[in-house]
Amino acid sequence: MEEENIVEVIDKVTKSVVNINTLRVFHDVFYRVVPVKGMGSGLILDETGYILTNNHVIEKAERIVATLTDERVLEGKLAGTCKSADVAVIKVDASNLMAAELGDSDDLRVGQRVFAIGNPFGLAGGPTVTSGVISALKRTIDSRQGVFKNLVQTDAAINPGNSGGPLIDSEGRVIAISTAIIPYAQGIGFAIPINAAKYCSKEIMLHGAVRRPWLGITGLNITEKVADYYELPVNKGVLVVNIAPDSPVDKAGIKRGDIILEFDNKRVDRVEELQSILLERRPGDKAGLTILRGLKKGLLEVILERVP
Repeated sequence: MEEENIVEVIDKVTKSVVNINTLRVFHDVFYRVVPVKGMGSGLILDETGYILTNNHVIEKAERIVATLTDERVLEGKLAGTCKSADVAVIKVDASNLMAAELGDSDDLRVGQRVFAIGNPFGLAGGPTVTSGVISALKRTIDSRQGVFKNLVQTDAAINPGNSGGPLIDSEGRVIAISTAIIPYAQGIGFAIPINAAKYCSKEIMLHGAVRRPWLGITGLNITEKVADYYELPVNKGVLVVNIAPDSPVDKAGIKRGDIILEFDNKRVDRVEELQSILLERRPGDKAGLTILRGLKKGLLEVILERVP
């Protein structure tokens, strides 16, 4: 009986999944125009035609086409993007669409059963469904699109074309958006937690862009074990392990290996605390970063910018 319920749940969710085809234009070495087709998946956010997908699915696309499960083919227009989270929202001219139910990714647990829905390889005949479990949480990966943090890892099969499709729980709630795979690996796929995607998509739908500020660092929480391993002078704070080029911290002079002790005159012991303080500020604000570089303590001013 449980399996029958799951089949019904999945059947309902698939009505909210769309196939996305894109057309990009490049120039070859002889400056000739070369059209290149792309593919991916998307998720209907509301009945008015807003569709959630990955930024890398539609990036630099000259044309976006969304195909619904009822075989309607609709032209899509880009509503906005959040590159740092690999999120994009497109708008199609339609009404009375079947919107997906979004869950709460803060409640996810390792080992929880999940299902990935999407359009791998652009195959005809409707969305493909694969099952698996949540293998890990809060993963960080470094891809060609940039560094992505706090990702959900799953062993549900995710292939090219799945990007932008939903990862759902056994109740049919969308808990993440499939975004990347490691080439040649088996059973390793990644997805954006739906809470992050909800924040970005809401900002885009209301304002056309994400107004949240960013710093542009990847940080590591310093513990006693981390301090001993790296021979650090402190056992609290955030160790800077990566810096996005031309980001606010890059312009402020922060370097890899620096240790952030305070942000905006507030003590910072963990990355989560840094992010929480950051969300209280707005793009254009100035804030101080107290850092430890070697054995020298200093204060640097950073001008916050809108997340790209």
